Amino acid sequence: MPKVDAQDLRTNETDDRGRIYLGTEYANKRVTVAVVEVESERPDEDELAAAYREASESADQLAAEWDGASDEAWNALDERAMIPKYGVAMS
Repeated sequence: MPKVDAQDLRTNETDDRGRIYLGTEYANKRVTVAVVEVESERPDEDELAAAYREASESADQLAAEWDGASDEAWNALDERAMIPKYGVAMS
């Protein structure tokens, strides 16, 4: 269970077990609330790992597509530019 910050909950204090102490307002007894579930605005580690894997796969695919497009472009240039022995391109 994540540690709860007392300031975020506008209460006096919390502990490392997720209990929130609301104070001693009822017959000098301390009121304790158990936190059952905490939602976080940060992504879960599994979601983050999945996002990194997906980005890596997309980058690999993009690199492969670019490599093919680059080869096609260079081949097309080689076919169009008939370079004679003297190194001058003919058009």
